Amino acid sequence: MRLFLILIMVYFTLLAKDEKQEVTIGAGAYVQTQPYKNVDNIILPTPVIFFDNDLFYIRWSRVGVYFLGDKQDDYAWGFSLTAQPRTYGYKSSDSHYLTGLDEKKSTWEGGISFSASMDKTYIEIMALEDLCDNYKSWIVKTEIGYDFKIGNFSLYPSMVLVYQSSKFLDYYYGISKKEVLTSSYNEYTADNDFQVGLQTYIKYPFTKTISALINLRADRLSDEATRSPIVDDNYIYSGMASLIYTFEY
Repeated sequence: MRLFLILIMVYFTLLAKDEKQEVTIGAGAYVQTQPYKNVDNIILPTPVIFFDNDLFYIRWSRVGVYFLGDKQDDYAWGFSLTAQPRTYGYKSSDSHYLTGLDEKKSTWEGGISFSASMDKTYIEIMALEDLCDNYKSWIVKTEIGYDFKIGNFSLYPSMVLVYQSSKFLDYYYGISKKEVLTSSYNEYTADNDFQVGLQTYIKYPFTKTISALINLRADRLSDEATRSPIVDDNYIYSGMASLIYTFEY
């Protein structure tokens, strides 16, 4: 199934429309706090790419291929196959509070997305599966947003609601029976729950082609996650600052 997903994306990329398309490329730094006890923030260099030709799209670190939809002047909707990274997890060496626990790895998620937009409002619903068999389950993400301008600033605020399965929460926040034997913790098993987040992109143009792009996001962990004995923060804060160049080809 995963190989099929990748092959479909490559196939539709080769069928891209022979028209001029707007492309945004750039680079910056990504920062994400960790909710685990005494674990340092994640800081990563990141490429920034935005592209959408009505068949294939790239949105920062996420890729997708449309297979059904319609686009008009005042509205658009579409179904797509999509994949994106998840930068969660830890190593037992990251903190003495995690000694004896198994490593919890970052992963790639892939699945089906439905998106729709009208005027300046948009909604997207994604059902995603763990492609690397780390947490061995799925999540459902819903995002509702709006874009507007204040002077030269373009803003794209949105609210994000993520349904996280019990296997997802157990992998990143649980304590297994095996880990009880090698750590100082009692067993902890999480149930299904919801995580809520707010985010926005902020874009400021320096010239017609060069701009600054910032992403700011705050996620409120689910109650099932915050009850974990290895968690000491109710929120994950993340952000990206980059310089981007937009052109047509």
